[in-house]
Amino acid sequence: MKIGFALAGICAAMGTLAGCPAFAQTAETAAPETAEPAFVPSDFDVPVLVEADGFKLVPLSPDLVQVDYDAYMSSIEHLQKTFSRSTGWPREDISDEDAMRDMENEAARFAARKSFAYGVLTPDGSRERGSVYVRPSKVEGYDAVVMHWVTKAEYDAGFDAELYDWVKGWVAAEWPFQNVAYPGRGISWKDWDAMTADEK
Repeated sequence: MKIGFALAGICAAMGTLAGCPAFAQTAETAAPETAEPAFVPSDFDVPVLVEADGFKLVPLSPDLVQVDYDAYMSSIEHLQKTFSRSTGWPREDISDEDAMRDMENEAARFAARKSFAYGVLTPDGSRERGSVYVRPSKVEGYDAVVMHWVTKAEYDAGFDAELYDWVKGWVAAEWPFQNVAYPGRGISWKDWDAMTADEK
């Protein structure tokens, strides 16, 4: 979680309703010109529980606010350097209200299929080892951006590299993306910063 910062028939899913002979848009059914394209197809079943060896992924939600808070607050300096690259998150003065608001926002984006944030929990769900984020890309040529963090203790134990390898395989096998960016890993932060700057 980051404070301050984690789909119709064949024709509709491909954005080609106007090209379907039987389709006639009316004022009531016409989509707004400013509507954002769907991040994932309407018929894609977004994973809501993924169990692996030694951990499981579940969507971030208010139910996880305490274990998520405990995880990132245990690793403030580590996450500022390796994930957010900012002193804005995490920071010592994050309130309970801020933490809950962010969880509610992540859950709302997940429900709306706009982005997908997961807590990486121990198998019994008692502790969060990190988080994984699957988001749309603003950089041309990539249809998704996937990022993750782990706590300092998990990083020191080698879990960061293990999770990265697992996430790459999971996304390739289970998600409907053709080209995924992994900033700070598959792409250096320097290169990613330059690419995102070009898109502004």
